[in-house]
Order: sequence, then C-alpha cells, then structure tokens
Amino acid sequence: MWRRTYLFLVLIRLWFALSPSYLHPDENFQGPEVIAGVIFSYPVRRTWEFTSDNPIRSVFPLWPVYGLPMLLLRWLWIGNGNDGEVPPIAVFWTLRVLMFIVSFVLEDWALHELIQSQRQRRVAVLLVASSYITWTFQTHTFSNSIETLVVAWSLVLIERIVASPQRGSVLASTVLGIVAVFGVFNRITFPAFLLIPGLRLLPYYWKNPLSFIAIITAGILTTALAITVDTAFYSPHSISWSDLLRNPVLTPINNLRYNISPANLAKHGLHPWYQHLLVNLPQLLGPATALLFTRPRCSLRLYSAISGIAVLSLSQHQEARFLLPTVPLILSSVRLPKNEKLMRAWVVTWMVFNIILGTLMGVYHQGGIVPAQVFMSKQPDATQAVWWKTYMPPIWLLDGKNEVLRTRDVMGMKGETLLEELQQLATCDTPADRRNMEYLKEKNGTYLVAPLSATWLDPYLPNKGLEGLRFREVWRYRQHLNLDDLDFAEDGVWNTLSRVIGRRGLAIWRVTKSCPGARGR
Repeated sequence: MWRRTYLFLVLIRLWFALSPSYLHPDENFQGPEVIAGVIFSYPVRRTWEFTSDNPIRSVFPLWPVYGLPMLLLRWLWIGNGNDGEVPPIAVFWTLRVLMFIVSFVLEDWALHELIQSQRQRRVAVLLVASSYITWTFQTHTFSNSIETLVVAWSLVLIERIVASPQRGSVLASTVLGIVAVFGVFNRITFPAFLLIPGLRLLPYYWKNPLSFIAIITAGILTTALAITVDTAFYSPHSISWSDLLRNPVLTPINNLRYNISPANLAKHGLHPWYQHLLVNLPQLLGPATALLFTRPRCSLRLYSAISGIAVLSLSQHQEARFLLPTVPLILSSVRLPKNEKLMRAWVVTWMVFNIILGTLMGVYHQGGIVPAQVFMSKQPDATQAVWWKTYMPPIWLLDGKNEVLRTRDVMGMKGETLLEELQQLATCDTPADRRNMEYLKEKNGTYLVAPLSATWLDPYLPNKGLEGLRFREVWRYRQHLNLDDLDFAEDGVWNTLSRVIGRRGLAIWRVTKSCPGARGR
C-alpha cells in the first residue's frame, strides 16, 4: 500500500512538472535564459543581476545544473542528423523533466539517508511527496529548488562525517567542501541552514585534523574554480592570471552587499520580521504548520530549518520561496496526531490544501505565458509584442524570433497609457486584416498579450472605433490565472474573485489602427 501510494504521488509530481505554469520570472531569468544564450544562438534578455557593474548572480552553479543538460541535448540533436538549433521549447521541457528527476532521486534519497526509523521514514517521504511545494516549486528551475537539494545533502554529509571512520570522513569532508561552496555561489542564504547543524562538526574536526584539511582544501579549490568561471563570464575579454588576482568577480560578496542595503531591498518590497514565520511558512506548509508547533520531532533537520528561518527573518525582504529548503526538513520532523479522528481530519485537510494549491500554482498560475510565447514565435508578421498584466515572458522561447520581434513588458502600466503605447506601435488597418490568416502575410504586426480578467479592455475589444484601434483575437488559453490582478479594496472580494477566476485565461490580440488611405490598399 505504501509503495503504491508513493508511486502515485511520484506520477502526480511528473504531471505537474509537465504543466506549463509559470510561478515566478526568476525561475527563467536567473538560470535557463542565461545559459541558453551562451550554448545556443537564442537571443536572450539578461536581467540587472547579470548586467550591473557588480553582478550579484554566479553562473558557476548554472553550468552543471542547466549547462550540461543543454550541451547533452544539443549533442543528441546534432547526432541524430537534425539541422539548426534545438527548439527552445524542447530545452524547456527537458529542464522540467530534469528537475523532476533530481527532485525524485536526490530529495527522496536524502530523506532515506537522514531518517533511520523505517516507520518515521515512510511517513516523512509520503508527507514530502504529497506536498504541493514538491509538485510545483521543486520541479521548476528555481535556485531555491537547487538550494533545497544542496541543504538536504549537506546534512547527509554531516551525518556521514560524524558517523564515519577516519578514511570515510575524509572523503565525505571533501565532498562537503565542494557542495558547500556550490551552495553559497547558488544562493548566499545557504549557510543559514547549516548554522546549527555545522556545530556538530567543530569537535569532530578538532579531533580529526586530516578531515578538516580535506574540507578546507576542497572548499578553497572549488571557490577558486567558481571565481574563475564568473570572472571569465563577466569579462568582455579573455581573462589572465592578472585579472583573477586584481579584478576577480566575487558574486556572493556583491550579492551580500546588495541585500544588506535597505534602499536596495525597498525596490523589491519590505516586510516585517515575522513575515516568514506567520505568513510564508503557513503558506508553504498549510495544516502541517500546526504540527510543527504542537508535535515537533527534534532532529538535525528541524534544527537546520530553525536556523534558516531565524537568519532569513533578519532580512527586510522575505518571499515565501526563500523558505523552500525548510519544507522537507519540517515535514520530516513532525508527528501526526495520535487521536484517530484528529488524524483523519488532519489528513483530509492536508489533501485538500495541497490539491487546491497544487492545481492553482502548478496548472493555472500564469499558465498561459509559455504557450503564448511559443505561439508568438510562430507568427511571421510579429514585430511588436506588448505584454500587459502578466509576468515577464521568457525571451529565449521565441526561437530566434527575438531578432525581429520586440517584446515590451508593461505589467503595471495604466490602461490609458497602454492605449497611447498601442496607438504608436499599431500598424495600419487594411482589408487583409479582416480576412482569415491573411494578416500573416504582412511585414509588420503588433500584438497585445493580456489576461481575460483585464476588464478595462472590454469597451475597446468589440472594435467600435474607440481610440481608433482595432483588436483581433488570434489566440486564447484558458488555464491561466493572474493573481497579481486581485484588487479587493476597489472591487470587493466577490467581484474580484468572479473576475479573476470566472474570466480566467490569457488572450492575444493583433492590434491595428485606422490610417487615412489605408483601407484601399
């Protein structure tokens, strides 16, 4: 029964991995888009983290996580006699499957290593496997998802070092030195989760200096490699030993400096110190939050989660995904209710919570962006694409179309300003625009991508000549919810929910305008 349940949950995880939901732009712009622009000939958009004078994102962890799979896929593509580059959407789905595999193998394996009791292990594995966080965030290309795996395996290595004989601890210490540096260059928040567990190593290394030398040596060499990779990536020319010594690019230090500045954090949103504990953690754990405070099981995993939450709560910018590493740590450190009725009620609540959040985040959340971008890549006339009230779309999915198609992200723009923008970008309305598919033969075309819940557009869509613009709907995708369009203060709770949920979906309109003399052409 346990194996069948676990296998079923693994299949659910795979199904969500193959759903095109888009949880946050960082899952694309902090990883795949950067490396795809290097390995393939896709035009990409590098965000400010990679283009500032003091870049704060390291490409060192991106190469083994995304670069190697992309190189392997390219080699297989060319080896099978295919011409041209690998289609970006094929790379996209390959990375999703990869994240599913590493989540399924490495995360679950780590739990088997960390939990000795078979009964406790089975409960923990099922709780983690049935969490919507595992279904969604862990199958997406977030640096936080990678951090979750690195934290878990660092704990495994710490356990092995303490429990191993001298020879085994030297090997485990060497690996831990490599993994720890990888974790820091992936996210500077990584050490927070090892603050308490790492204390176990101090007396051990005091008595075993050879293992201490191993971890320090491995850490120094890996750090040197990471700095070399980053310096080479960010330098406009081939680097020399002089560049590495005089002008090394130290992305973790740049990241730390940026994030300790309140002025910088204010650009991304400031939160109270209790945001993680009282808001973000319940959002991630749901009914398991009650078990954390009422039925915790003291363990190295729980101490790791506590140290991570405590340190991250010191920051004024607190997003829920920053706590992703704590989810498997906490779920494997709680006891289920003893009372049979309470147990059944809790299990039902747990299932309902994860089904709702899994469906919302894994299927509908900005779910139309990836399919819409694939559609835009196939429009021969598209030269302007205006994205309104959506997340920033992945540019590399345009499959080279970006060379002629300019993508404009105007998510928070007011409606009146949007119309002015469209007036400037729209091409002239011709009879060809009204015939099926004839508009594709035009040399230029302007498209508006917006959620159907954007009711502000409604008066203009029937093409009554308002503002001189004409909207022709050419594509629609129903599995799309725009949670950033919730306006309870102005519209009220019921009207907002009926608009956002009842009118869920994403649409693309080809926008033209009335021009003198254009109708006769």
